Amino acid sequence: MTQRIAPAGRLGVALAVTATVALGLSACGGTTKSSTDKAASSAPAAAAGSSANPNAPTKTGLTVAFLPKQVNNPYFTISDNGGKAALTTLGESYKEVGTNSGTDTAGQVSYVNTLTQQKVSAIAVSAQDPGALCTALKQAMSNGIKVVTYDSDTNPDCRQLFISQASSEALGRSEVDLLGKQLNYTGDIAILSAAQTATNQNTWIGFMKDELKKPQFAKMKLVKIAYGNDDAQTSFQQTQGLLQQYPNLKGIISPTTVGIKAAAQYLSGSQYKGKVTLTGLGTPNDMRAYVKNGTVQGFELWDPAKLGSLAAYAATALASGQITGATGQTFKAGDLGSFTIGAQGVVVLGAPTVFTAANIDQFHF
Repeated sequence: MTQRIAPAGRLGVALAVTATVALGLSACGGTTKSSTDKAASSAPAAAAGSSANPNAPTKTGLTVAFLPKQVNNPYFTISDNGGKAALTTLGESYKEVGTNSGTDTAGQVSYVNTLTQQKVSAIAVSAQDPGALCTALKQAMSNGIKVVTYDSDTNPDCRQLFISQASSEALGRSEVDLLGKQLNYTGDIAILSAAQTATNQNTWIGFMKDELKKPQFAKMKLVKIAYGNDDAQTSFQQTQGLLQQYPNLKGIISPTTVGIKAAAQYLSGSQYKGKVTLTGLGTPNDMRAYVKNGTVQGFELWDPAKLGSLAAYAATALASGQITGATGQTFKAGDLGSFTIGAQGVVVLGAPTVFTAANIDQFHF
């Protein structure tokens, strides 16, 4: 059963947000490059002067709190339940807290402050904005709480580890490649993203744009990036708007599970079914019907339950002193195997899977 806690008072949120305005301005303005560049230039917050003991016993009775970008989002329900299962196996306690909106950064700050007051052992957070949570997360770390980001990162100095779904570059480029093959590398395309400030989305889109510069994509043109804010109705309306504005649109990439499902729902019941190609990141359970009825040829994703599980194992290893987040350290993650911490404190889950009519019934998540 998911546990919920109340956020700290809004006055505390206002103070924290005011303190982080300088960090969050570029992202709030919708400029994606500056947020990404800033994240790449700062160092992860491995504890200064601390050392890891890889042979230290795993502590039990720890409390690890998951703070997803949005609660009641099917993707995060799956990922966080993966974290819950891992923590149960380890003998730890799990809780999930969060906002109902995928763009309520003040709400996320408030929850971090509350978790800090409650003195949880670790926080696993999927950030709505790379900078807005930094003051609150740094305060948590100064109080001895371990901080792991998953799915969507903060600036590296605001956490100890980032659990990445896959290589950001591989994800961005592979989605363009997948759509290119489906379109025979010809036609106008659009991107239906989540929020303008979403770190992961902006990073992937940056690599998509770069991939489109290659010679084989010379006849494919990116005409617009739309934002559905990880809201089903907004994403549905944005899809409709794209096709009204660009009636000759040939393809859409939606690197968000909410967005791709909403876009598929619209296309499936419209005159554009079979005429506009849709791909991106989705879950097999959400997309199965649209693959089988011909709306979608193929899409990709990692297993979100494994992502949540890896975040839980990483948080536990940090809280047990087995790792500090330094490059080159390794830790074990149960049946997932052993993982090595890369540059900037990034741990990569693995390559995504492409789902098509030929294999989608082999997967159930």
